[in-house]
Amino acid sequence: MQMKKYLLLIALLIVLNNMKSNAQQIPTSIKNIPQRVAVILKQMTLDEKIGQMHQLSKDFATGTVSKDQADAEDLVRKGQIGSFLNLASMDLKIKMQTIAVKDTRLKIPLIFGLDVIHGYRTIFPIPLAEAASFDLKAIENAEHIAASEARADGVHWTFAPMMDVGRDPRWGRVMEGSGEDTYLASLIAAARVRGFQGNDLSADNSLVACAKHFAGYGFGEGGREYNSVNISDQRMREVVLPPFKAAVDAGIGTVMNAFQTNNGVPASADKHLVADILKKEWGFKGFVISDWASYRELIFHGVAADEKEAATLALNAAGDMDMEGRIYINGLKKALAEKKVTLAQIDDAVKRILSIKMALGLFDDPFRYLDKAKRDAAMWKPEYIQATRDLARKSMVLLRNENQILPISKNVKTVAIVGPFANAKAEKDYLSFWTFRADQSKVVTLQDGIKNKLPGATILTANALDEHDVMTEASLNEALEKAKQADIVIVALGEHGVNNGEARSFSNLNLPGQQEELLKKIVAVGKPTVAVLFNGRPLTIEWASKNCPAILEAWQPGQEAGNAVADVLFGDYNPAGKLPMSFPVSVGQIPIFYNQLNTGRHWSGKQEDFWFSRYRDVSNDPLYPFGFGLSYTKFDYSDIALNKNSITAKEKLEASITLTNSGNYDGEEVVQLYIRDLVADISRPVKELKGFQKVFLKKGESGKIIFTIGIDDLKYWNNELKYKADKGTFDLMIGTNSMQVKMASFELK
Repeated sequence: MQMKKYLLLIALLIVLNNMKSNAQQIPTSIKNIPQRVAVILKQMTLDEKIGQMHQLSKDFATGTVSKDQADAEDLVRKGQIGSFLNLASMDLKIKMQTIAVKDTRLKIPLIFGLDVIHGYRTIFPIPLAEAASFDLKAIENAEHIAASEARADGVHWTFAPMMDVGRDPRWGRVMEGSGEDTYLASLIAAARVRGFQGNDLSADNSLVACAKHFAGYGFGEGGREYNSVNISDQRMREVVLPPFKAAVDAGIGTVMNAFQTNNGVPASADKHLVADILKKEWGFKGFVISDWASYRELIFHGVAADEKEAATLALNAAGDMDMEGRIYINGLKKALAEKKVTLAQIDDAVKRILSIKMALGLFDDPFRYLDKAKRDAAMWKPEYIQATRDLARKSMVLLRNENQILPISKNVKTVAIVGPFANAKAEKDYLSFWTFRADQSKVVTLQDGIKNKLPGATILTANALDEHDVMTEASLNEALEKAKQADIVIVALGEHGVNNGEARSFSNLNLPGQQEELLKKIVAVGKPTVAVLFNGRPLTIEWASKNCPAILEAWQPGQEAGNAVADVLFGDYNPAGKLPMSFPVSVGQIPIFYNQLNTGRHWSGKQEDFWFSRYRDVSNDPLYPFGFGLSYTKFDYSDIALNKNSITAKEKLEASITLTNSGNYDGEEVVQLYIRDLVADISRPVKELKGFQKVFLKKGESGKIIFTIGIDDLKYWNNELKYKADKGTFDLMIGTNSMQVKMASFELK
């Protein structure tokens, strides 16, 4: 009997030694990722597999997650955490990674994620502002810089870009997207993926990107964060999904579930959306992560009774990693034991996660990007500062310029800057909520930017309003007095950065507090007045648009805010930005967007027309439409010339115009191409953006602009979810914005 026990003990020791030996014999060539993953997967226990599917945040006391840091360290030792988010401290990253690769059986490294939304240490304009630049190369470069800085600080993965189409500015997260148009959003999505990921995820200037929020998040009812969405499958295919498809085609590594329900089905449990479309139809090879505890929220949505059911729904909907919710850790083994999920599903999720870790090079050197000396040298490089200043200028949109007040002469003697953003020092002002690693001391205020531009002029500053946008009689009098002394007055207004982003929905889009009252008082002084807006969404500024001579939409332009605005105001840069979202006249028009349907009773705009689809108290038109933006110069468009009047499915149509800079300044123009399908299976939008070109012309110069249109530009999703084009007549429009266009027609035979 004793001999049998002895032999069993020897056998057990041999098995354990083999397991240990095998764990150290993982191939190191990153060229063979599938084979390397297979070697590891064979050695993993069920608990270790589920651990790879679990992500934890640094905020260890949040919700149902971890009790404290010691508890998190213990989970890492047990192999029950595959990823962390929000570990800002490099020391903490090093500590956790050391535990993962030294104290665990299989030594699988952790992946560290963070929301890198519009810059890491060098802060760029908000994404909505960048979209206004219509400059895909500049946007891609911004993400490349963000990735370079973040990777140097030990971050491997960003929860960006957000590619939700946004048509309701009450929703605070429109600042994080690319606006109301699917075509523009798709091009920008691909550009951002290229910028973040580059050609090699193991490079020291690359981050794994994450397409969010899959899908429909931007259509929450009432513009309210996390609210329910009700849209048809046809609209999902045509409006919502194309930017995600563009990101997948660009090779994005991860996708994030959305929070909300779509037609009653939570996005995190939508098998058709994630398993069928994303992974099967599109062939997505990366992994899917929940949004913050969104798998746990399946219980709150009322589709799961407990953690086991929530885990079942999430995994059956092809969710691979659980952010913060602990649903997989607590519920997945039970679901597997009851055969509600399969081991093959778990293995597939783990393969996807390990493949990304290997592509990052973490198995070859887990500490490769945890070097403090290299980190400090990688931040705020001079070329990075110049890039954010340049993109901020390109993003700014000139909304009004009566009597050519702008650009301001650099010979001006006295400039007054008034308003809450004249010299804003509050954290996040000029930036946004989504700037976790920003250094406020590096932000250039408007006052400082103008002083840099005009070292010999007198600059008078009066913030006028407090942090709640309330002014006293004394602060108003100070602002008025300085305005009276000045040759020109710049009124700096808008939204504070902390009021944009997630959970920042507002029902009122007027200028906050007493800002409009301040503007009215300043305009009444009678001096040339320029309003500069710092905001993260379209606002309702009807009074300003009628009464303030000049308005510059600066958005939240990032850390070079003051310098970039000064470049535009004083003529060192001729503004060329175009609005990626329509500005409504009033909140009652929302959602308002350019590519609306015609309706059966389309209103022509005549007041005497009564029985039509219209408001009785305001125009149907926006205050400023999609694609709108002025310049200091003037661009003239010729009529459209077509190379043929009809095409077949195998032919291409060329449409051209001659663009002439007939003004007094060199400048850029974003020439926009729109299409309308006049007769189709279903009612089609009155126009759809299908192309644009950003063209630079010197004053007096002309250029020929050519667009090529083919069958793919004419296709749409019908109600049977067939992607098709119709024979018949199409209108083709080219112009300076979505409302000011030249028109021609052609036929698809």
